[in-house]
Amino acid sequence: MTRFLTDIWQETLQYYDGLVAFAPKLIMALLLVIAVWFISRKIRNLFRNRLRNRMEDPLLADFLSTMIRSVIIIVGWLFAFKILGLGGITASILAGAGITAFIIGFALRDIGENFLAGIIMAFKRPFRIGDFVETTGIRGRVLALNIRDTQLKTPDGKDVYIPNANIIKNPLINFTIDGFLRYDFVVGLPATSDYNKTMEEIFNAVIQVKGVLKNRRKTTVHITGISPGKVDVTVSFWVDTFVTKDSAEKIRSEVINVVQKVVEE
Repeated sequence: MTRFLTDIWQETLQYYDGLVAFAPKLIMALLLVIAVWFISRKIRNLFRNRLRNRMEDPLLADFLSTMIRSVIIIVGWLFAFKILGLGGITASILAGAGITAFIIGFALRDIGENFLAGIIMAFKRPFRIGDFVETTGIRGRVLALNIRDTQLKTPDGKDVYIPNANIIKNPLINFTIDGFLRYDFVVGLPATSDYNKTMEEIFNAVIQVKGVLKNRRKTTVHITGISPGKVDVTVSFWVDTFVTKDSAEKIRSEVINVVQKVVEE
C-alpha cells in the first residue's frame, strides 16, 4: 500500500514539474496572442485611414485593411503554436493524415469561397458604400463588405448579411452606382379629356419639383397604353442621389402628389 501511494506521489510530482515547465510557454503564448490582437487592430485602423485618404472608394480601403489584420492575427497564432511546441506536431498531423486535410478543406470550403468572392468584389467594385442594390431578391443600401459577407440595410430597417459567394453567383442590380435613379409610375386619364394638354401640364409640374433633374436627365410623359374610356400615361423622372439632400423616396412622393393635383384639376 505504501509503495502504491509512493508511486502515485511520484507521478503527481512529474506532472506538476511538467506543468511548471510548460507554464512559461503558455503564458508567453497568451501574451503574444493578446499583443497581436491589439497591434493588428491598430495597424488596421492606420491602414484604413491612409487608404481612405488615397482612395475614392472606402469599401476597398475597409476590405484591404481587414485582410491585413486577418493575416497578422494568423501569423500571430502560428508563432504562438510554435512557442507551445505544437508547430511540428500540427504540421506532421496535417502532412500524415490526408483524410484530415480533406475534412478540414471540405468544412472550410464555404468560408474560402466567400473570402475569394469578397476579394473579387473589393477589386471589381460592383457597388460602393451607400449604393442601393438588389441581389438574390433582397433590396437594400450597402453598409459594409466583410471578408465573409456583405451587409445591406433594407428600406424597412433590417440588416441583412448576404454571403459574398451568393452575390458573385447571382445577378446584381445597382440602382445608384452613377448617382442617377429613375422613377416611373402610371396615371390613368379619361379618353374623352384633352389628355395631350394634361400631359403637358404634368410635365411642367414634375420638373418644378425640387430634386428632379432637368438637364442631365430628361423627364418624360408619354402614352404607354389605352383601354376603353382610359389612356395610360407613364411619368418618368430622374434623381441624382449624390447631390440631392432629400431622399429619393421623398422626391418621388412629392412628384406623385403634384401629378395627382394636376389630374384632379
